[in-house]
Amino acid sequence: MSDDGRGSMLAQPLRPPSIGRFAAYVGLFLLGTIVALAGALLQSAWFPGGLLLGLAGAAGLFLGGAHAMASRAGAVAPVLGWVVAVLLLTAPRPEGDFLFGVGGGSYLFLLGGMVVAVICATVGAGTPAGGGPVRLGK
Repeated sequence: MSDDGRGSMLAQPLRPPSIGRFAAYVGLFLLGTIVALAGALLQSAWFPGGLLLGLAGAAGLFLGGAHAMASRAGAVAPVLGWVVAVLLLTAPRPEGDFLFGVGGGSYLFLLGGMVVAVICATVGAGTPAGGGPVRLGK
């Protein structure tokens, strides 16, 4: 039981986010799509460095969103934007064009991005912002 007497967070009723918080999640979603597009272009243009730079940018956005929103949902919103953009970019067009070329770099970007997304969403907001280490059992 927490100090305020309301119980566990899991026992609380769901409350919709405020308008500002919802707008921040939408902004993070859109930033996730932009990072996916930039990473897709960068990894193919400059292979080893571009791949690492694209994945580092995605990881920075995912972790930054988690810390900015002080919740794991802050990491999930840009991850969803990244995944939607990557899925749309891998689909071939009727003309036969597609953004991702066939090669190891594209697959490393897709799989590496998914691994980075899972790690960042899991680790996300591990410690509360501005709070020190918490001792259990006090």
